[in-house]
Amino acid sequence: MTKLEELIKELCPNGVERVLLEKCCEILDNRRKPITRSARTLGEYPYYGANGIQDYVNDYIFDGEFVLVGEDGSVIDNNGHPIVTWASGKIWVNNHAHIIQAKKGVSLRYLFHYIQTIDITSLVHGNIPKLTGGDFRNLQIPLPPLAVQCEIVRILDDFTSLSAELEDELAARRKQYECYRDKLLSFDKSNEGCEVRWLKLGEICDTITDYVAAGSFADLKKNVQYLQNADYAQLVRTTDLKSKFKNEDFVYIAETAYNYLWRVHLDEASIIMPNIGNCGEVYYVDPRKLPYPKNALGPNAILLRSSKEDNKYLYYIFQCEQFQKQLKLITSPGGQCKFNKTDLKKLIVPIPPLEVQGKIVETLDKFDKLCNDPTEGLPAEIEARQKQYEYYRDKLLSFKECV
Repeated sequence: MTKLEELIKELCPNGVERVLLEKCCEILDNRRKPITRSARTLGEYPYYGANGIQDYVNDYIFDGEFVLVGEDGSVIDNNGHPIVTWASGKIWVNNHAHIIQAKKGVSLRYLFHYIQTIDITSLVHGNIPKLTGGDFRNLQIPLPPLAVQCEIVRILDDFTSLSAELEDELAARRKQYECYRDKLLSFDKSNEGCEVRWLKLGEICDTITDYVAAGSFADLKKNVQYLQNADYAQLVRTTDLKSKFKNEDFVYIAETAYNYLWRVHLDEASIIMPNIGNCGEVYYVDPRKLPYPKNALGPNAILLRSSKEDNKYLYYIFQCEQFQKQLKLITSPGGQCKFNKTDLKKLIVPIPPLEVQGKIVETLDKFDKLCNDPTEGLPAEIEARQKQYEYYRDKLLSFKECV
């Protein structure tokens, strides 16, 4: 018999009582305060939103250990569980995340682990998903004696610490990879003997287009209707690319809409750059690896292709420091950053011979696979650890109800 089994047999042999969340912790939602992006002053303190750190600011409104649960926006995962974040130290929290603190006799880490197991599907409503304060306070929490809570936390924290170590190692590997990539693509004296042309992006890519290229927004509204169920084609958004198609809240379109969006079909190798919102991100799309047979690009992004250069090379060069500095200069700040195609076409890109491009791609593909491929290397090990944690978490936090 394990120590946990002994504790349960001794301290709660007849089951575990369920209590409302508001009875077992301090809910601090009335102390939250949002700051618009334009009003924020950069600093050292994490600024939290619905799904974690959104920014860093120069002041804080909370100091201690807290559990944050998404209130609106990104509040629910693919399994119907809430988005839960552990936060400690001096922090600022906006009004998109519920915030709780420990109460005597209750382990905050226990609540952190347990809340992640609750199915909130029936509680989340609206065009912008929302877990209201009332529904949040009324979540049912099985509350065993503190000794049982602490033993469960000890076991589960062992799993999370292993995952955290792997995450730290992966972050270090990615940073190392980025430094190597930027050095390889700097094209300065280290590239002596390599003939490099410096061209405007508009001279390199013969396709530079976006979702609205076919006409006005009124035309789009008339010709393109979003469908929630699978149909003729999928509308691929940058959020889908960022999540590697794990979110599963996909958008589909009918054949007529797909034909209307012919300029942004993802039927060959493409580079996608968000031009509203997450400016600076770069995605490479191989149509053979997309989950749906037919695909078109969604809004707020630009599609780029070159018939003369290696598109995978361009994908890497668009990520490097030299190009990103140029991109930042044409990106307008504010609540939602953005840039336009006209300015993008003027940015300067180093173009070595195709043979050199191919060798660079071959080298960087190996590093990229080690750091980012979810099927092998550290990402695969982290995924396996996460599944192991979730299995034991769900098993350990399933209690017999009190009789």
